[in-house]
Amino acid sequence: MSQYLVIVESPSKAGTIKKYLGEEYKVLSTVGHIRDLPRTQLGVDLKDNFKPLYVTIPGKKKNVDALREAAKQAAHIFVATDPDREGEAIGWHVTRILKNLNKPISRVMFFEITKAGVLEGMRKATELDMNMVNAQQARRIIDRLVGFKVSPFLWRVLYSGLSAGRVQSVALRLICERQEEIDRFEPQEYWTIKADVETVKKKTFEAELQKVDGKKAYIPNEAIAIELRNSLKNEQYLVSKVTKKRVRRNPHAPFTTSTLQQAAFQKLGFTTKRTMTLAQQLYEGVTLADGEATGLITYMRTDSTRVADSAVETARAQIESKYGSDYLPATPRQFGKKSGKIQDAHEAIRPANPDLSPDVIKASLTAPQAKLYDLIWRRFVASQMAVAVFDQSTVDVKAGTRFDLRASGSDLVFDGYRVVYFENVEEQDSHLPSDLEENEKLQPLEVKADQHFTKPPAPYTESSLVKILDKEGIGRPSTYANIISVVQARNYVQSEKRKLYPTELGKVTNKLLVENFSELVNKTFTREMELNLDKVEEGESTYLEVMTEFWSHLEKWLEESSKSYTELKKSLQEDSGEACDKCGKPMVIKWSKNGRFLACSGFPTCKNARPLDSPTKDENGEDKVVEDHGKCEKCESPLVLRDGRYGKFYACSAYPKCKFTKPFTILMPCPKPDCKGDISPRRSKRGRTFYGCTKYPDCDFVSWDPPITHKCPACENPYMVAKSTKKKGDYALCPNCKHEVSVNETEAS
Repeated sequence: MSQYLVIVESPSKAGTIKKYLGEEYKVLSTVGHIRDLPRTQLGVDLKDNFKPLYVTIPGKKKNVDALREAAKQAAHIFVATDPDREGEAIGWHVTRILKNLNKPISRVMFFEITKAGVLEGMRKATELDMNMVNAQQARRIIDRLVGFKVSPFLWRVLYSGLSAGRVQSVALRLICERQEEIDRFEPQEYWTIKADVETVKKKTFEAELQKVDGKKAYIPNEAIAIELRNSLKNEQYLVSKVTKKRVRRNPHAPFTTSTLQQAAFQKLGFTTKRTMTLAQQLYEGVTLADGEATGLITYMRTDSTRVADSAVETARAQIESKYGSDYLPATPRQFGKKSGKIQDAHEAIRPANPDLSPDVIKASLTAPQAKLYDLIWRRFVASQMAVAVFDQSTVDVKAGTRFDLRASGSDLVFDGYRVVYFENVEEQDSHLPSDLEENEKLQPLEVKADQHFTKPPAPYTESSLVKILDKEGIGRPSTYANIISVVQARNYVQSEKRKLYPTELGKVTNKLLVENFSELVNKTFTREMELNLDKVEEGESTYLEVMTEFWSHLEKWLEESSKSYTELKKSLQEDSGEACDKCGKPMVIKWSKNGRFLACSGFPTCKNARPLDSPTKDENGEDKVVEDHGKCEKCESPLVLRDGRYGKFYACSAYPKCKFTKPFTILMPCPKPDCKGDISPRRSKRGRTFYGCTKYPDCDFVSWDPPITHKCPACENPYMVAKSTKKKGDYALCPNCKHEVSVNETEAS
């Protein structure tokens, strides 16, 4: 019989831990949280020091019963939930359901699911940290108060079912404000002039015009650009100055949670949610080719760049063995802490065993797992390698007496850590002739004038949003994936070509929250709240102090926001420019759970309403066909354009007799043989846009990327998909053979 019970969160790592501990130990999992606040009521006693009412989560009774039964048979219980606030809180809830058994309970933490990591955790068994529990509880209760107290404000003004969140609403505000910047932006024309020049030794390079008559070159239009270009064609060119310096670039620190999410998005195209799911799998463990189950990375929720000495020594030995002593710094590399308090009890995210290189274990992993492990392994190993060395050159060129041009170049002298890992920006190495001398004459070959326009700020991507959230201290890195998922699932934000855009619902929700709860959805307030939670964890403040202060603010904001719901609802209405076909009063645009719609301003006397963009009625009350949208495929009645919950669509004008519909946006005919359907954008249950056939379920064509009607030149696949990355820009990819072509090639065809 097992003498000891170990309780973890995840079933997938329970078996691995069991193998390391032996027959005397029984390992069970909670399968996540087992207790929480009730779903349908506040669950917080505001008059009794914000005392929470916890209940067993529906569906978890069997888990709780199994834990109790196993605990009765155990001599000692070890709570081994995840080593963070959330895990500490889950562990505390476990002790609450087992408290009547009067069994000794210890807290253990596994920072890596390896034999050494598990045995070390068991040796260092301690007690639950109630400061961490209270910090997590404060966060949970604050989020519950915001959700239950602020969301009803949105229900009264817009419609029921909307959600406000303490952190998600700040993220939404950032996305909306960025879109407002983009919408306000007015591009300004400017020109650049570059000259291709040749040295006396017949080597060429490009120099850009910097100054005209000693002042910075400003070229606002084509006329001035042509005038300057023509003048430059006839000048004598001379090297006026050559500047060279040696530059050393240090490797990046090992990954934290936020930097891993950013890099995985940029390099692998993974969403933050997918990255964290895969990282969880690598942490919990996989079975290798030799049959051994082991965790592959350290705990993946961390703000720290600290690394264990043993891991550093293993990495250094591997670097010297594989790459040579030139690639090994004289002393181990250490990385400074971020400002502010961080979860430094954890290490950075690194391979649990650096000797397990990606090539060795690739066959034991899924393709996405292998890609993420490779990224983590390379970043960690590179962090302990020698610097990369470059020679940077700047050449100043004088053209006649009026013009100054400049060229810059960078030559790699020693690749150092780059042999293992480098950022995309570092790939932009350019070269200049190494033997240029001052006063050397140059021959102009071609002078080019190029038109440009200033660009607005780029929309946020998941990567850049994570970066700004981390920089501003909004939320915690472990919550970023959930924040981004929630704002999309709520239809406040949509992702198109990996960029985040606010929907109309997101914009109006943000407008209401900013105008009525500006301090709540303020970056500074949210950052200070995170610092207050840190103080609770550190024992510098108490749960009651933080809750009392927060509630005093929220009570005031709620009172101020409840003054006039009627006026707020009216402020969101828009004039449609149409008259009601029943009473003649103006029709206005209102909001409902199905989106915006047209309603008579004479409501409730006149209750005329219809979907936005639907046709008006004629004198007989029938739909007028405003545009020719074609014929219904079933009854050949005219099609009309309507606006539904998920956007515009075509519908038969004979509705409800005929219920035929088809998508508003058609990208291309379905490429599957003998299918007569069309490909159109659709939305998954989780809010992600994908592209499917209108003949579904008869046709199962589906693609996450928008397909285009361009035959692959390599394998003649009938279509390709549109892709876009920061490094490559816009291009087309064949889903069959992975051949890539530029946008110009697809447009030319």
